[in-house]
Amino acid sequence: MTTTDSESPHATVDERRGRNGGSRKDPGRRERIARAAISVVAERGIEKITHRAVAAAAGVPLGSTTYHFATLDDLLAVALRQAAQDNVAELREWADGMDSGVDLPAVLTDLVLRYLGPERERTVVEHELYVAALHRPALRAASTEWDGALRDLFTAYTDEVSGKMLAAVFCGLLWQGIVREPLPDRDEIETIFRRAVGDTAHG
Repeated sequence: MTTTDSESPHATVDERRGRNGGSRKDPGRRERIARAAISVVAERGIEKITHRAVAAAAGVPLGSTTYHFATLDDLLAVALRQAAQDNVAELREWADGMDSGVDLPAVLTDLVLRYLGPERERTVVEHELYVAALHRPALRAASTEWDGALRDLFTAYTDEVSGKMLAAVFCGLLWQGIVREPLPDRDEIETIFRRAVGDTAHG
């Protein structure tokens, strides 16, 4: 096959991306694909994700998904990272909006109930992506990064040991909440958080 100037084997990655509908002409495409992968997992589950389904959900050619993410594990990994980034950014915004001296166990309880109530569907999808790392080694780094970000967030508002404990309790309550019927009630959740921060005056 004859190689034209525009198909030069020495073309840069950015040039090749420009020809293939990549980031130079559409800088938001990777993120759209990542978010589309999350939506496909929400609709179909981890095991039924395909490049074609993600491309359709993202509104991009099939070749774009396979170009940026060669394997399904690559797609799932970017979806997991996007979900983690969104979750941590939201938690940081939530934390930044807290007044000094706030009743931390009470507001953490509100947050858990929100994630298990109005935002339950998203919470389920995030946990599906997270647990997929058990059998997909390519996803483990993203899962570990998410754990670390949550731990650092809680540590910033308490201390190192308390931050690790709160992160573990927070995640544990969400895990239990997405599979448990009925949901834990407010008093139960708040009591657990109070014990975690050493507040025995309220329960």
